[in-house]
Amino acid sequence: MTDKILKPITAQEELQKFCASLAESDFVCVDTEFHRETTFWPELCLIQASAPGTEGLIDPMVKGLDLTPFLDLMADPSRVKVFHAARQDMEIFNRLIGAPPAPVFDTQIAAMALGLGDSISYDNLIQRVLRRHIDKSSQFTDWKRRPLSDRQLKYALGDVTHLRDAYIQMRDELDKLDRTNWVKSEMADISDPAVYDTDPKNAWQRLKFRKTHKDYLAVFAAVAEWRERQAQTIDRPRRRILKDEAIQEIADQKPKSEDQFDRLRAVPNGFIRSRNADGLVETVEAALADPDAYAPKLPKRQHNPQTPAGAPEMLKVLLKAVSDDINVVPRLIANAADIERIARGETSNDIPALSGWRHDVFGQKARALLTGKLALSFEDGQVRLFEPKG
Repeated sequence: MTDKILKPITAQEELQKFCASLAESDFVCVDTEFHRETTFWPELCLIQASAPGTEGLIDPMVKGLDLTPFLDLMADPSRVKVFHAARQDMEIFNRLIGAPPAPVFDTQIAAMALGLGDSISYDNLIQRVLRRHIDKSSQFTDWKRRPLSDRQLKYALGDVTHLRDAYIQMRDELDKLDRTNWVKSEMADISDPAVYDTDPKNAWQRLKFRKTHKDYLAVFAAVAEWRERQAQTIDRPRRRILKDEAIQEIADQKPKSEDQFDRLRAVPNGFIRSRNADGLVETVEAALADPDAYAPKLPKRQHNPQTPAGAPEMLKVLLKAVSDDINVVPRLIANAADIERIARGETSNDIPALSGWRHDVFGQKARALLTGKLALSFEDGQVRLFEPKG
């Protein structure tokens, strides 16, 4: 990383030159600094980007600076966008561009296929891959305050220069181990627009409902939608408008007056008369007046066969043995839902662990274990797989 005095890009011509330099590469490493403690939408404070031979910082808070040249790079489907733990950065660019950037390479996901850990932090990743130590003392500083300090700028730029070196090494190692396809579907999932859906009508899907009768569901979905619209309109976090527990209680108790709202435990006393509660009483009334129009249609419950006693535990032991053998994080191969479905005897190809490379390394062994064609033993401190005789 350069030792010259760091200055964020604040001029349009400088931004265009920087983006032209980034565009010479088939990948660009990206990170952001943002605030959202008191807002619904993330407040973008700084953009860091690097590619082979170039790196820099962009100040998106400068009035009049048009980010279009950089956003065009992010939207270019021919260029890989490299992040670490991409979810929140992707949310920001999804809003700026109108769609999630793609294709994406997330080093946190790639680390799972290289046996480096599950949800590994950025500093631990860099330490393990590059043997470098990162000073994280500037991580939680105020990125909105200007001017940014030299220490902040150096820290911020390091996030993408280290990322660039780590990406090249991890990409090459995945290719060498023939595991690039192992993480492709996970990388593609990050760019699924549904992940970043902020349509208020779908807000109820992020919450856990406790009952299934129509009146409850109608109020539950209607209040969840109301809260989402309020949060977006006044740009405040959902929890600052109404907590999830309050939505549950309103759906359960169905208050119809200010006095009844004041009796709820999860709703602050007097909230219903505040500006933040505009339209809430009417929302509940409308949902109760026409439950069919507001209650979401739930899929019919399927009767699942009983899970054989001990089967999930055996499969978990098998998964751990297989993942240790190939040095991959177990969750990349199969999650808890996969294990439960396989244990019940399901064989559908929509179970990720039973298709593709996961089937080759685990799925077929799992089926064999459940049908008695494969057995487990514990020898010399290790789990052993063997085919029972006769």
